[in-house]
Amino acid sequence: MLRLKGAFTALITPMKDNGDVDYEGFHRLVEFQLNAGIDGLVPLGTTGENPTLDEDEEDGLIAIAVKLAHGRVPVIIGTGSNSTKHTVKYTQRAKDMGADAALVVTPYYNKPNDAGLLRHFEAAAGVGLPIVIYNIASRTGRNINAPLMQKLSLISGIIGVKEASGDLNQMADIIAQNRDTDHEFTVLSGDDALTVPLLALGGDGVISVISNLVPAKVTALVKAGLSGDFVEARRLHYELLPLVKAAFVETNPIPIKAAMGLAGLPAGPTRLPLGPLSLENERLLRTTLEATTP
Repeated sequence: MLRLKGAFTALITPMKDNGDVDYEGFHRLVEFQLNAGIDGLVPLGTTGENPTLDEDEEDGLIAIAVKLAHGRVPVIIGTGSNSTKHTVKYTQRAKDMGADAALVVTPYYNKPNDAGLLRHFEAAAGVGLPIVIYNIASRTGRNINAPLMQKLSLISGIIGVKEASGDLNQMADIIAQNRDTDHEFTVLSGDDALTVPLLALGGDGVISVISNLVPAKVTALVKAGLSGDFVEARRLHYELLPLVKAAFVETNPIPIKAAMGLAGLPAGPTRLPLGPLSLENERLLRTTLEATTP
């Protein structure tokens, strides 16, 4: 079974000024990530604006990522939906197109009970592609607590979780549940600000937003933490912290796309219903980038 460990980038989807997907720009971004030594790629997640993408657009993005990353790093495709039927469909597509794993978010809006969540993720895992659960109650309205995560972790094909609950006690409980067993279950931070604390607790890495802009630094931070060098990991954490704060000053991915555009990387606008970054926050972002990036 696939074992995930390290720094993974939650890729943006670059757009042209007219709102079309910039496939050439996406190609450049994937190469940028690979050349910087990132450990894996996560297209079509929240940061990739997947709710606004058409299926043919998603097909094009998956094809580029899989082709360029093949044999180099794993590609984890966001396939989650608040419909189990659609989640299975998108997970099957990711498998058919050569993805290494799927990132499946907790169904949003429905607020399913425990029994429903177990059956939902079991159906996704039944496709035969390794599944990483995405737990982010701030967007879905439904947290997956440690006892339920333990039950989910025992479903064949579910290999880990992107933990974005913001609750370090919960993260520690999830890690502890599998520490002294033969059952491998990856725990990745879903919050750039909590990567170092999670690594210190025994976590496995991060699915990062800011690594869209600074992949080499995020990779170095995670490698330091995984090797036990928390002096270096802490140094990089505080070096990157102003950028982390600026990247979430408004709803993700509005600030990171603005930052990438300012840095000369393909990004373009966000699609509605996400609007442009406010002028006040754009000034903050410019100041932060001048202070924290080459």
